[in-house]
Amino acid sequence: MGVGVPSGRECGVSHWVLHVDLDQFIAAVELLRHPQLRGRPVVVGGDGDPTKRGVVSTASYEAREYGVHSGLPLRTAARRCPEAVFLAVDRELYEAASAKVMETLHELDAVVEVLGWDEAFLAVETDDPEAYARGIQQRVRAATELDCSVGIGQNKLQAKLATGFGKPAGIFRLTHESWFAVLGERPTDVLWGIGSKTATRLSGMGISTVLELSRADPQALAAAFGPTTGPWLVALAQGRGSSTVVSAPHVARSHSRETTFQQDLEDWDRVRHEVAVLVRHVAEDVVAGHRRAVRVIVKVRYAPFTTLTHGRALTAPSSDVEAIELAALAALDAFTSRQPVRLLGVRAELEV
Repeated sequence: MGVGVPSGRECGVSHWVLHVDLDQFIAAVELLRHPQLRGRPVVVGGDGDPTKRGVVSTASYEAREYGVHSGLPLRTAARRCPEAVFLAVDRELYEAASAKVMETLHELDAVVEVLGWDEAFLAVETDDPEAYARGIQQRVRAATELDCSVGIGQNKLQAKLATGFGKPAGIFRLTHESWFAVLGERPTDVLWGIGSKTATRLSGMGISTVLELSRADPQALAAAFGPTTGPWLVALAQGRGSSTVVSAPHVARSHSRETTFQQDLEDWDRVRHEVAVLVRHVAEDVVAGHRRAVRVIVKVRYAPFTTLTHGRALTAPSSDVEAIELAALAALDAFTSRQPVRLLGVRAELEV
């Protein structure tokens, strides 16, 4: 277990944001069903057959030591870790386990903001956040037999990043005082919200570390990234962020479906047909959630493994399948290459 600073009140702070993240969630749920697999590399993805096309949904820590991670093709995972046990995805099982965890968190004297299946923010008032975090871990384990890591911060950004230092099954505190000691010399993409592309652009500007980004001129970054994003990147590197935890139920920002084809699609009329099939499933999810779509993104993965996306906005927010399909097919038309296709995906971004 890692602890960033001693427990107790820090600079008069008694309001804390905690980030609870279930360790290797999907794999851990599967291990409860298959306890004989504990200690072995386990990979969950597709229908569990690594000879078929598909991607890894999650991997146990033992499998990750072989370089197996989410999004990796199952066949590649099998080559990297021939000893791995492959299991099929069981969405209903994971949803039930997640619901039990979140129910347990909501029993606490805290404001709980659910982020997804396996993570949530909590706003708590305490002089000993480490003790509170240990209590969370104990209650979650007692209710579900699942382990979680807990990050402690003065805002969501700090808490979210702290969790990574606490894994697995640990606790870590990250605050304004310890921010640069922990993160200052790390690359910018360690920050929540900065991906590899942004990090590469920053590096091209001579900004490689969190400390360097924190000292960057916001106006210079505004010129490069836009008037909102530029200054936000500097604030991010300084450890500044929202501490507001909202107790409203988790609301999906999008619905998506995708299909990996066992044989490449070479006929683009068939590609259009399969996109329309995915649109119908996505539209059903949109309607079931009593929401409306505002934008549709189509993902195409060409053989062997090049992935591109294009999106189109709907003319007006809608849950109508025809309107969503029209936008999806317009996005599909933006793909100029007609190479064979191995995967298609459709995502509908929803009205806030």
